[in-house]
Order: sequence, then C-alpha cells, then structure tokens
Amino acid sequence: MSRGIYIIANDKVTDQAIALLNSIRLHDQDTPIIMIPYDDNYHQIAELLNQHYGVQLYADLDFIDRLSRKLHELFGNQFFARPNQFRKQACWFGPFDEFLYIDTDIVVFEKIINNLNYLAESDFICCDYQHLGGIKNVFTSKVLEEKVFTETEVQDIFNGGFWGARKNIISENDLYTTFSECAAHPEYFDFSEKTSDQPIINYMLLKRIPRRFNIVRRPGKAPGNWGGSPQFQTQGNILFDPTVNQPLQYLHWAGIRIQPGCPYWEIWEHYRNLNSALPAANIPAPVKPNQWQKTLNHIKQQLRKLKI
Repeated sequence: MSRGIYIIANDKVTDQAIALLNSIRLHDQDTPIIMIPYDDNYHQIAELLNQHYGVQLYADLDFIDRLSRKLHELFGNQFFARPNQFRKQACWFGPFDEFLYIDTDIVVFEKIINNLNYLAESDFICCDYQHLGGIKNVFTSKVLEEKVFTETEVQDIFNGGFWGARKNIISENDLYTTFSECAAHPEYFDFSEKTSDQPIINYMLLKRIPRRFNIVRRPGKAPGNWGGSPQFQTQGNILFDPTVNQPLQYLHWAGIRIQPGCPYWEIWEHYRNLNSALPAANIPAPVKPNQWQKTLNHIKQQLRKLKI
C-alpha cells in the first residue's frame, strides 16, 4: 500500500511552498510528494521543489486539465471564474492508495503522514474546528430547511486545506454527478466570501463518504490549527494550544495574507528560511494606509453596507 502527499502550487506561491516543504522534510525525508500545477505558470517551482525536496510533478497533466475544465463546465461561471480551483480533485486519481492533501499556506510540526493511520477505521479524515463556526462559508440555511442534510451531518463540515482519504472511494463519475447536483441547486451554497471549492467538496463528503473522521474528535481532543486563533503559545519553533494542553500538529493561515505582522509570522519565517541552500524570503511589510486611503476605505465599507 502506497502513501503520499499532494500539494497544488504555481510560481506565485513559491515562498509558501518552500515553507511547507521545509516543515514536512524536517520530520519526514521519505514520504513521496506530488505537486499538482495550479495553472501553466509552474515550471520554476516544479524544478525547485524537485531539486531540493524530491517533489514530483503529477504525471498526467492532460487529465488534470480535462478534469478541471469538465467540472467547471458542469458548474458554470456563476461562482468560479476559472477552472483552476478544481484541479485538486485530481488527488483521487493519482498513484497513492492513501493520501493527504495539504494547502501551501500551512506548516507542519510533526511527521504529518502518520495521520493517515486514522484511515484504518475510516475512508476520509480532516483535522479542524470549522464546524464550530456553523455552516457559514460552506452552506446556506436551505440545506437544513429542505432537509438536504441534518443538523448532525453538518457537524462534519471541514476546511478544504487539509484532508486525507483512500484512493478508490470517489470515482470520476462521482465527481461529475456531484458537481451536476450542486449546479442544479446553487442556493444551497455560501460562496459569499469566495471560499473556492470548499462548499462543493463538503457536499460530496456528506453525500458520498459516510465513513469519515475529524481528528479533533479523538479522545482528548486535538489542538487548533487556524492562524487566526490568538491563544497559541510559541515553544521553540512550534506552537502549543493551552486549551487542550497539546502542541499543534500544523498551522494553517487560511484567509490570512502571510507577510510581516501577520499572526505567527516568526513561525512561518523560521520554516521558510530553514533551507540554507535557498535565498531567504524577501516579503515586504504591508504599507500602512495614509489618512486619505483610510477615508476612502471607510466610504467603500459604508457603500457595501448599503448594497450600493
């Protein structure tokens, strides 16, 4: 049985990918990692990640393009301007029997592939507290009102930046059927904050994968992992969650621009610069808005509230 990790990237996220790979390889030199190109601008990062971390390119690039375009056509242009968001669905059809998918705006603090051991009793794993925020950014209240899902079922929604699964539980036809169902009922989904394909993959999880497990529900619970959580404590080059008295497994800057001054910037910078063979990151600090920009931003906010 083969295990591995998929990431999706292009040249634009080179710094983030380096930080992620540095953190993975710090704990695990051997697990194979495959990169799915986000778009056609991937050649520089593919070469760099292969040279320094042994990352391989997804073998069938034509399949990725065909799959993502087909899924985009099924759902239409109403919510997705480009088919790129759907490329991660190629994970289901790669070489690994069991796999993790990890977004590049993550760093890990352990041998992360070991979380696939939870697949001994499930077919799909995730590890986050997304469900505590309710169905926002995933579904609208319609899914409950029309009994598409129960209150219990929506407790299994998850963040699409980190998850794992068995290879054969979703077929290509399952994907097409799921996307067709979603396209027929756009009122079920909350795309208000442009959460990429997260609503759709959650729909597919709840409809088609009954044996699922969120690692935060293990005995003793699990630490948080969102970069916007203020309670984490720095201990060396890892973070500690005092609410469960455990070190973090990983940190995900979901919805946060990684730059000087962002939450846990020093942690990210440490992992980005671990590899002395690569130049240090040169990410400029954000420019503080002047008074005119502040006034303009305030006016824009007021107009949005008035829906003008």
